[in-house]
Amino acid sequence: MDTDAMLSLLQEVAEEVINPRFRALAGHQVIEKNPGDLVTVADREAEVLITQRLQQAYPEAVVLGEEHYETNRAVLQEYAEAHHAFTVDPIDGTKNFVNGSKDHGVMVAELLGPDVVRSWIWQPQHEVAYVAERGSGAFRNGERLTRPPVLDPEAPRGVTSHRRWIGTSLGELPPMELTWICCAVDYPMLVEGAADYIVYKGRQPWDHAPGSLLLSEAGGFLGTFGSAAYDPRTIPANGIIGAADRELYDLLVPLIP
Repeated sequence: MDTDAMLSLLQEVAEEVINPRFRALAGHQVIEKNPGDLVTVADREAEVLITQRLQQAYPEAVVLGEEHYETNRAVLQEYAEAHHAFTVDPIDGTKNFVNGSKDHGVMVAELLGPDVVRSWIWQPQHEVAYVAERGSGAFRNGERLTRPPVLDPEAPRGVTSHRRWIGTSLGELPPMELTWICCAVDYPMLVEGAADYIVYKGRQPWDHAPGSLLLSEAGGFLGTFGSAAYDPRTIPANGIIGAADRELYDLLVPLIP
């Protein structure tokens, strides 16, 4: 599937099974997998549809879907060892979706070996598409994205999804604020300059592989708490930092508690 066809697939699936449920979910259509961790019928149906199309187009590839992983944990190892693989997050920001927030999205990343080579983020309610291709750039609705410089290097704006860290500071930097609680929105916001860095405790590949390529192709950097570049085949220990550039990332790493 070419890059435009993949984006069309995500848009079609969203139109078929996600958008009709937006602000129209019945109680029985929302399930709590774990305390505070929600899934909806729209998540499950969207993942099945996307996975089926990927497997038809690429029968040898391993598809790591967030919901499939819940029932087959072995797929994570298969994904890590595969030469060709995809991650699928059918609705990133499910809690936002359930609560009626437009800040959710459909995400797919394609990997060859250790590298994310293409990624797609479709925000159906905002009608915005973010697409990245390794070596070719990052794009918002077809227009190239370049991460703007940090406005105030002495006081970069930091956000975090780890609620215990909201309002706390890394060293002498300004206190961190809450992210948009959705990687499908967080990474685009970071790329477009709404934040200068993001600190995550969640580390699953389907959350971060798509945004990792978008960020790197726009000039930013994603790495672990341990000073290593992000590896989409693994679940990094402790956490992940996305930054406007490598210099800011290097400044942040030793400040992480």
